[in-house]
Amino acid sequence: MAKKESKSDGREIHVVNIVVSASLGHDIPLEKMAATLPNTEYNPEQFPGLVIRIKEPKTSALIFSSGKIVCTGARTMENVHESIRKIIKSLEKINVKIKNFPEVNIQNIVAAGSVGMDLNLNVLAMKLDNTEYEPEQFPGLVYKLPEQKATFLLFSNGKIVCTGTKSETEVHAALDKLIENLKNVKQR
Repeated sequence: MAKKESKSDGREIHVVNIVVSASLGHDIPLEKMAATLPNTEYNPEQFPGLVIRIKEPKTSALIFSSGKIVCTGARTMENVHESIRKIIKSLEKINVKIKNFPEVNIQNIVAAGSVGMDLNLNVLAMKLDNTEYEPEQFPGLVYKLPEQKATFLLFSNGKIVCTGTKSETEVHAALDKLIENLKNVKQR
């Protein structure tokens, strides 16, 4: 996945977090893992999963005794695969052999960027459907594009955060639709 894409109109967006799930296809002894491996946290009274933090690429994963994992923090699919390889390698240290690399399912992509223009959030809240705006509680406007399966946080300086998409192509399609909708609203 590309780091950043800029257009001449000042808009840009780049992936900042990819959340994936996978199954290792093997039961995992979480207590043994927590006792043996560094960078792990396991508190079964509070949560049934073990947290493992990977320094490079900087990611975290939840690992469950069933072998299901959720990995977060990666910015590229290459980083996702590298993190999972490191988890599999660390499991080998406690004699858990994962025979096949798991199928990885993207659950959510978070992207951040800018639309390249200032936004009047009060006007947008009134003129766009599917918005939530409570400036006393949070300075951003929440704008849902159900057909794109995307939700945007919009800020008055034009900065944006996009969530809910499952591919970089969907991120860019959602941004295109957002900009089209913004241009159709007179903001002054």
